Amino acid sequence: MLKAFTGGRATAYERLSASGKKDNPEKNASFFSRITYAWYSSVISLGYKKPLEREDLFELNEGDSAYRIYPAFETNWRKEVSEHEKRGSGHRRGLLFRALWNTYKASVIQVALMKLAADILAFASPQILKQMIFFCESRSEQPWNGYIFAVALLVVTILQTLVLQLYQQFNMLTAVKFKTSITGLIYKKSLNLANTSRRKFTAGELVNLMSSDAQQFMDLMVNINLLWSAPFQILMAIVFLWQELGAAILAGVAVLVLIIPLNAYIASKVKQLKKSHLKSKDQRIKLLNEVLHGIKILKLYAWEPSYQKKVVDIREGEMDVLKSTGYLTTFSMLTLTCIPFLVSIATFGVYFLLDDANILTASKVFTTISLFNILRLPLFDLPTVISLVMQTKVSLGRLENFFCGEELNPRDIETNYNGNHAVGFTGASLQWEKTGPYILKDLNVKVPEGALVAVVGQVGSGKSSLLSAILGEMNKLEGTIQRRGSVAYVSQQAWIQNAVFQENILFGLSYDRQYYGQVLDACALLPDLELLPNGDQTEIGERGVNLSGGQKQRVSLARAVYNNADIYLLDDPLSAVDVHVGRHLFDKVIGRNGLLKNKTRILVTHSLTVLPQADLVVLMEDGKIVQFGTYGDLVSKRQNFADMMRSLDSHEEKEESPVKEARNVTASKGQQGDILTEKHRPKQTRMNKEKVATGNMKMSVVMKYLRSFGWLWVFFTVVAYIGQNATAIGQNVWLSQWTTEAKSVKDAAEWTDLRSNRLGIYGALGFVQGLFVCYGAYVITRGTIYASRSLHNQMLDDILHLPLQFFEMTPMGQVLNRFTKDVYVIDERFHYYLRTWLNCMLDVLGTILVIIYATPLFTLVIIPLAFFYLLIQRYYIASSRQIRRLDGASRSPVISQFGETLLGVSTIRAYGHQERFMNQNKDVVNENLVCYYNNVLSNRWLAVRLEFLGNLMVFFATLFAVLAGDTMSSSTVGLSITYALNITQTLNFWVRKACEIETNGIAVERICEYEEMEKEAPWVLPKRPPLGWPDKGVIEFTNYQARYRKDLDLALRDVTFQLFSTEKLGIVGRTGAGKSTLTNCLLRVVEGAGGHIVIDGIDIATIGLHDLRSKLNIIPQDPVLFSGSLRMNLDPLEKHSDSALWDALEMCHMKNFVQSLPKKLYHDLSEGGENLSVGQRQLICLARALLRKSKILVLDEATASIDMETDNLVQTTIRKAFYDCTVLTIAHRLHTVLDSERVLVLDSGKIVEFGEPKNLIRNRGVFSKMVSEAGIPLSADPAK
Repeated sequence: MLKAFTGGRATAYERLSASGKKDNPEKNASFFSRITYAWYSSVISLGYKKPLEREDLFELNEGDSAYRIYPAFETNWRKEVSEHEKRGSGHRRGLLFRALWNTYKASVIQVALMKLAADILAFASPQILKQMIFFCESRSEQPWNGYIFAVALLVVTILQTLVLQLYQQFNMLTAVKFKTSITGLIYKKSLNLANTSRRKFTAGELVNLMSSDAQQFMDLMVNINLLWSAPFQILMAIVFLWQELGAAILAGVAVLVLIIPLNAYIASKVKQLKKSHLKSKDQRIKLLNEVLHGIKILKLYAWEPSYQKKVVDIREGEMDVLKSTGYLTTFSMLTLTCIPFLVSIATFGVYFLLDDANILTASKVFTTISLFNILRLPLFDLPTVISLVMQTKVSLGRLENFFCGEELNPRDIETNYNGNHAVGFTGASLQWEKTGPYILKDLNVKVPEGALVAVVGQVGSGKSSLLSAILGEMNKLEGTIQRRGSVAYVSQQAWIQNAVFQENILFGLSYDRQYYGQVLDACALLPDLELLPNGDQTEIGERGVNLSGGQKQRVSLARAVYNNADIYLLDDPLSAVDVHVGRHLFDKVIGRNGLLKNKTRILVTHSLTVLPQADLVVLMEDGKIVQFGTYGDLVSKRQNFADMMRSLDSHEEKEESPVKEARNVTASKGQQGDILTEKHRPKQTRMNKEKVATGNMKMSVVMKYLRSFGWLWVFFTVVAYIGQNATAIGQNVWLSQWTTEAKSVKDAAEWTDLRSNRLGIYGALGFVQGLFVCYGAYVITRGTIYASRSLHNQMLDDILHLPLQFFEMTPMGQVLNRFTKDVYVIDERFHYYLRTWLNCMLDVLGTILVIIYATPLFTLVIIPLAFFYLLIQRYYIASSRQIRRLDGASRSPVISQFGETLLGVSTIRAYGHQERFMNQNKDVVNENLVCYYNNVLSNRWLAVRLEFLGNLMVFFATLFAVLAGDTMSSSTVGLSITYALNITQTLNFWVRKACEIETNGIAVERICEYEEMEKEAPWVLPKRPPLGWPDKGVIEFTNYQARYRKDLDLALRDVTFQLFSTEKLGIVGRTGAGKSTLTNCLLRVVEGAGGHIVIDGIDIATIGLHDLRSKLNIIPQDPVLFSGSLRMNLDPLEKHSDSALWDALEMCHMKNFVQSLPKKLYHDLSEGGENLSVGQRQLICLARALLRKSKILVLDEATASIDMETDNLVQTTIRKAFYDCTVLTIAHRLHTVLDSERVLVLDSGKIVEFGEPKNLIRNRGVFSKMVSEAGIPLSADPAK
């Protein structure tokens, strides 16, 4: 029997040979198969047997794929923009909507015609019901007339089902095209957005545009036809009601006229609240985005509670808005439930007043009730869709504001010009923001083709901005900029993709094994590949989290070299690597004998030793090129330049003969082959992918939500819904009995008494129903707020307690997806599905009880129908649940890829790879569309079968009424069939909501997922250190061992040493030696696997993390700043006075710069501090450290991004400010550790040397060799 529902055995489908994905059989399916969705039964059947996977889903039809949607919409968008520019009008209002309409108007019209047909068929049922009641009242007609009415009712309801489901399918697929088009345009706009406009939109806001505002547009398009359909249905209903009750229906219309403006007012209020909610949501996501990407600094400084409070405070603002919205929707729910009652009581009351002879008959009552039931949905839908229009108007404004943002002007860069220079500036002045200050002023310089140009200058002098100007990233005010040839760009902070190591270097180019090997060798990456778990096939995490700073910079450099461009823009790529590695990179890549020797190279550097090998040197100061020429000319003729060079001669590595090749920098040919062929490698360690749950949703998930909701509110909700359904049934039963009694009325007086009593009680039942509705809406709103607050805050707390390794292995898109999409489901959808499911269940039970009460024979039919209903539900729900899970999981890559693109947009544009990344976006969006498409089809498959069961119920209720003959009154027949007509959609709705609860319950499941993950140690323990601890700064490592994960080898092995109070220790070693691991262990970022670390007599493993981290001081290698004021970044806990902040800035040589800013300490920093140079960011981080009074300071290559002169000043500041502190310094510039009291040399996690620098140099060991390789004379006195 089930096969009859599924259209028999599904036709076998072939897997696409190239991709292993299923071809779509829809286009080859028969007409019957397409209208019943029998062709989709194979997926449903497979999902019943096993959890579905992505490969089991059917592919999209060609016209529904992102590869067709994007170009089709883009053509119309460009046309609209072009016409707008020709008209020369101002704001681009309406362009987006017009472009969408012109692209999809054929589909929208087709969907509208289907909706029209479904609406007309909906009004056929009450007319057949009317004839059926006439038949039952007269009984004089031929019996076969009754059977004709029963069959006619069955045919009409089946036709309505088929048309309605086709409408739903095409409607949903058309709506998602609108969302996909907007998503694609947002992505493309982000790739081309000028920095002037980019600074107005944070990454969190852009993610919200793509996830929330595009979704809002789709939600509107799903319901857009209701704007005309609802008034059409209301008008049709009024016409038919006029036929039944005459002019009395005008009273009902008057009620509608009064209610609709009220609903419109509510909709406008909801719009305002929506706007406020979106603003708060933007702020929350923006802050969360920064917290997640800056989580390391939050943990190192023990700032999690402070930022947690900030997020919770913003969330409380959201809760207030949601609460107000919930209370406003109480009126909408009252409208949905009580308008039919209000309209009917007004209509019946006036009907009686117009003429005392007016008597309610069964045909009038139940035809009227049937029409009122049809009227209920459009009356509710109309204000809802109006509200959606208002909300979408807000989103449309936000989207158009973004789309109106200024794009990069390719005409700023001249590419066709006379001359043999590769790059040229003539009188060029540039700025980042049109209203901001000049950043680069009056640039006049020409770079010959094939030249190596070194750009030097102090922090903030405009070195990185110069490269940005060459790339066309800045706003040109005057002058000309010329550039000829392709460009490769290495940014100061390396941008690494969440992809395989090899893909990061190839960057979309084809694989040339020989050249690839040369690039790896030249960029000193071969030894690193030996350390990675799967060589060059190891997956690199977001932002390169599983690579060191030096490795990230070398990968970025290798990408540029492999690109084989004409011009190379290198923004201080040597700062993040060890000195000997830096010399290797210069000699093998950048220098006169390197791979790029014939290319034009513009190198920003703080390493002045490379200047003699440069063809030309540019000295920048305050955004101007103050000196330009050969190194020899500048030293001999230019006093400023000569002074700068001489000031560094006591610290900077001296220029020696080419550096000797270190064993761990290069590899032999044989080793290269082994590395690239991945011999004997362990199983690859990959990033944590989005988990897709399988099987039934755990009941514990629903229980978790209900506990958060509050059991008291759950109880009150159930009581409220039982009450409103009981009173609704009571009203209709009351009317049925009224019409039965009306037949036996003998005179007008008796009828007047009867109608007064009956109408009064009918009104009272309606009033009680309204009370239950209002009460139910109130308790649901209260419970929802409790649940939303509890689940969000618990997830935030769980996230912040997870160890740092979790964030290094998990794409941030996954976490943000939970704080956006999943939190949205909890806030606005899950409670709706639960209460709707409860309401539908009570409706179905009530309907069945009423039909059985009216027609006891119906019991014989309900049992087999219930069996098939449960069978179909069980058969379907397994597939649908899994498809929805796949749909949810497929959204994260869309967000992750977008976020990654935003971070690397300058690099992508520099290489000219916008089109390639656009295609990547199409790929991930298309994967999500496949899951969505299959979800739509599975819902249609279910709806056709469930509504067919409902139609059978209507048929049998009608048939039994015919068979009952005179034993069944016409009023009872009317009551029975009226309820049966309602059950068709209610059954479908009930199962759909049961499935929605399961599939959207995944949001609760995903939010609670972090609760069960292993957390880091408690922040605070009962045993707390003394208030002044540490007071000496004595550090003891005893046989200490550590590993990053249980399945990995030890990163530190038997480390034992002691630091005395106020001692200064330098920590050195090759890449991967364990330098950063040592400091991570000191701060318990990595927990020990053996041994002890004791600080001032307290084993750090015995105290809470915050008691430890808040007492230590660290300046990390990556300078992390947050959007907000400069003051907030310096002192987020607001513990220090302004004068203390100014003192700290003065010590960091940043006071003059901050005083020059209009708002000074309250200067607004953009996201990540991007409106400061990297060097300035590092100095701000140093100032932040100066404010933290601690006896222990850790410097992790804290001055890598600042010039040598400022570095010397900063080192002097550190020695002065932290003279009474124990200082541990990790440095690539060996001169920064030569004045340390002792030096610790690490190799492969072990201490290989430990002692005073002069003794280690004298011993001619590992440290001595490193000093030699750095070009520092071994006779040099380290104390100097």
